[in-house]
Amino acid sequence: MLRFEGVRKTLGRVEALRGLSLHVEQGEVFGLLGPNGAGKSTTMSIACGLLAPDEGLARINGANPRDAEARRSIGLCAQDLALYGKLTARENLGFFAKAAGVPGRSIRRRVDELLDLIGLTDRAGDRVDRYSGGMKRRLNFAVALVHDPELVLLDEPTVGVDPHSRTAIFELVERVRAGGKTVVYTTHYMEEAQRLCDRVGIIDHGRLLEVGTVPELVKRRGGRTVVTIERGEGNERIETTTPIAVLAAHIHDADATGVRVDVPDLESVFLSLTGRELRDGGD
Repeated sequence: MLRFEGVRKTLGRVEALRGLSLHVEQGEVFGLLGPNGAGKSTTMSIACGLLAPDEGLARINGANPRDAEARRSIGLCAQDLALYGKLTARENLGFFAKAAGVPGRSIRRRVDELLDLIGLTDRAGDRVDRYSGGMKRRLNFAVALVHDPELVLLDEPTVGVDPHSRTAIFELVERVRAGGKTVVYTTHYMEEAQRLCDRVGIIDHGRLLEVGTVPELVKRRGGRTVVTIERGEGNERIETTTPIAVLAAHIHDADATGVRVDVPDLESVFLSLTGRELRDGGD
C-alpha cells in the first residue's frame, strides 16, 4: 500500500529524513513511534504528496503520491486543525467533501454518516469555535474521511485532548481499521502504539531504527525483565528472562520488605536503540 525506499528530505538546515525505508501493508494500522523532531510529520507530508523526497522513492499502490489519482486515495488528519471555526461541523464536512470531489447528491448522506461516527450529530449545527479541543480533534479526524480514502494518515491525532476524547479517538481508529482501511498513525506515546498498531516502526533523527509487532520489538530489543527485591538496607536488582523463578527463590526471604517487577515494553526498546528515554526526546 505505502512504500518508501531510501527517502531523504532536508528542510532548511535540518536533514529531516535520512534514507528512510518502510512498507505498510494493506489493511494494517502501522505506527510511527518517536519523539518530537524525529521525522514523523515529514514522513506523513511526503506520504500524502505535500512534499516530494529530495532522494529516494515514495509510492502509494505503485503511484507517486503527488499524482492526482493517488491523492484521491489518501486522507490526512494533520496535527494542525483543518477546520473553519465560524462554520458548523456540518458545514465544515460539507465544504471539505465538495472540495474532495464527493458527488453533490452523496454529500449529505456522507456528512450524516461521519457525524454519527464521531458522535457529534447532536452538535452538528454548532459553530466549531465553540467546541472543546477533543470535539475539534474528532471533527478533524472526520475531515480526513470525507472522500472515503483507502489510506488514512493520522499525525499525532490525540495532541492536547482530554482522556475521554483520547479514548474516543482510539475507538475511531479501531472502527476505521474494522472497515478495511489502511492507517498510518504517528505518536510519541508508547501506550497508543501498543494499543492500536499491528506493527510499529521506531523512528529517531530521520532514521527508521526497527520495525515489527510490539511483541517482536520487545523480544528483539527490550532487554530482560528486572526484578527488584526491596530490603531495609538496600535493594537487590536482578535482570532475568525467568522472573517467576526469581520470585519463587525469594518467596521465603525474611529480609525482603517488597518486590517490584519491571517488564520490558516499547519504552525499553526505544532506550535500547537510542540510549535515551522516549519522553526525553525533543525538537
